[in-house]
Parts: sequence; C-alpha cells; structure tokens
Amino acid sequence: MVNFNILAGGYTGYIASYLFNSDTNSLTYLDQYLTGGNPSWIISHPTDKSILYATNENTPGGLQSFEILPGNALSPAIDTVYSGGNGPPYCGGLPTGQVAVVDYNSGTARVVPTTYDPLHFDVNDSAIITFPIPTTGDQGVSEPHMAYPYGDELLILDKGNDKIWRLGQTGGPGEFTVHGFIQAPIGSGPRHIQIYENMLYVVHELSSTLTLQEFPAYPNGTTPILSNVSILPPTYPEGSMFAGAEVLIPLPTPEYPIPYIYASNRNTGNLDPRGDTIAIFQNVNNELQLVQQVYTGLDQVRGMMHGQQAGLGGEAYIAAAGVNGTAGVKVFLRTEGGANLEQVAVNTELPTRTSFVWLPSH
Repeated sequence: MVNFNILAGGYTGYIASYLFNSDTNSLTYLDQYLTGGNPSWIISHPTDKSILYATNENTPGGLQSFEILPGNALSPAIDTVYSGGNGPPYCGGLPTGQVAVVDYNSGTARVVPTTYDPLHFDVNDSAIITFPIPTTGDQGVSEPHMAYPYGDELLILDKGNDKIWRLGQTGGPGEFTVHGFIQAPIGSGPRHIQIYENMLYVVHELSSTLTLQEFPAYPNGTTPILSNVSILPPTYPEGSMFAGAEVLIPLPTPEYPIPYIYASNRNTGNLDPRGDTIAIFQNVNNELQLVQQVYTGLDQVRGMMHGQQAGLGGEAYIAAAGVNGTAGVKVFLRTEGGANLEQVAVNTELPTRTSFVWLPSH
C-alpha cells in the first residue's frame, strides 16, 4: 500500500493536508496549518523536500518558509518576509538556494537569498525588479505570474507585456537584472511554462492557447513558434469566458513513456455543468496534437499538480481543484499511458484550493 500526503494552498489563512490512499482510492482531509493570509501558491524546495515555501497573496505580499515535520505535518512559519510588492501568485526555489517571488498587482519580482539554511531569508541584498508598464491594454502594471529557473537564467512570465523576461545573476545573492526577453504573441498573456528537452511550452491566459518553440539561445536569442493551438473544450455554454491557467509535463517513466502535456482551462463566465477541462496534448514532430479533453466537474481549475514529485508511483496521479465553486479536491488517475484521466478520489470538505505539493507517506 502506498499513501500520499498532499498539501494544498488556497485563499484562506492556512495550508490544508490530505491523505490519498492509492489502494482504496480514498482522499481524506487531515488537518489545516495556520499561515499568513492567502497562501495561494505553495512549492517544495527543489532538492530538500522537507522544506516548503508559500506566498501570501496580499497587499503587501509575503513569502514564507515552513518545515515538513515527521509524519508530514507542517511546522508553523519559520520565516516570513516582504515579497517586494502586492499580490504574489507564485514563488519558486532556485538551485542556488535563493527563492524567486513575483508580484502580480505591482508588476515586480524579487529573488530572496537564504542565510545559513534554506528556511531563513535575507532580504538585505535582494533588489526589487520593476517591469515596464505595458504599452497595450489598460491594466497599468506588467502582471508577472511565474518565475522559472532554467540553466543560468531565471524566466519571469509577464502576462501584461506578453513577454518572458530573461534574468541573470549579476552580483551576489539576490542581485538579478533583465538581459533579454522572449516575445509571446501580442494579446496572448503568457502565464505558466514548462521546458522539456529544450523545448518551451507556454500556456497563455488571455488567448487560452498552448504554444511550442525551441528555447532561444542565451542571452536574448529568438526562435519561431512551431505550434500554437487552442486549449478550449469543443463546446461550452453561451457566456463562457476562458482563461488558461496551468501546464504540466510529467517526466517519462516505463509506465508512462510519452511526455504528455496537460493544460487546464478556467471558465470565469457561465459555468459548464460538466466543469472545466484539462486538455491533454502530445508533441508529434514539433506539432502539438490534442489527444483528449477531460471534463473535471471543477470550477476554474487554477491549480493542479502531478504526484511525480512524491515518487513511489505518484506519477500515475494528478491532483486538481477549482478556485471557485464547491467541488473540493479531486485526484485523477492517468490512464492509457497518460493519454486520458479518470477521476478516482474526491474530498469536498474544503470547497476550493489553488495549489498542491505531493509528499510520500509510508
């Protein structure tokens, strides 16, 4: 028997924990751990899975660190620092021991060094980066939404400017500057990315599309978009308003040899009774081909995460939830080698969640 603990962030004052039993296909709500307000994005340290980082998506914003205790309980916040702006929707650990955080409502980003261990922050040497005000649209700020380390660079997805900014460390810890960008289609609103075998996959919020291109050469190269496809379901109610959200590419395993791409839709308008979909794609000779649209019964699937980070066969599962409605948290089994999804567990004790971290539990 393999049990998995799943931590879930949300727009509340706590991080929730669940136990998923893969033998009985049961999802049990375990506990909640008090945090700062609105820990909407949680993520584990890139190499030390006993450390968890979370944003406080508030004004002003916060960045927090936690320790995973024996039994996969979550410690009280070890450290909390200012994110550098307002409304941080994302944070991510860098291999260098620093933590990047972006602020959606103020158009800023910050790379925060850690001190004598990865749980304690040092903001004294951390510069706040402000991105240009977009020349199109009327939002007045750049709206960065994700920080993604790749090679020696830090990539910042900027929904407002339709760019992926390329940053490099130009001094000591926390000293980063922009040295280039990758241009996205105008009006597309790039939100989240994955890079697999040097190919860049981008889910665009405003156009509800998924694009594929070779990752451009350092520091400011360009490459053509090889494939640009809609992630929308084939039919939807009148009055629907879609906004692409998350993209996942679980690494291949013997049981799942094909690196399928999973992109979530969010219908922020008139809800489909079947819920939002997760669109599954395959890269065939650098052309994105739709494999399946899976209706989830969830309202606005902002957060989903595969269980590969937990090991022990966790790659077979994806946890997902809506940021609206009452459908709770669901676990889906990847079937047909990953080409399809089957709902195997659900828990509705908490109506909404926004992000997930999988932990192994024995």
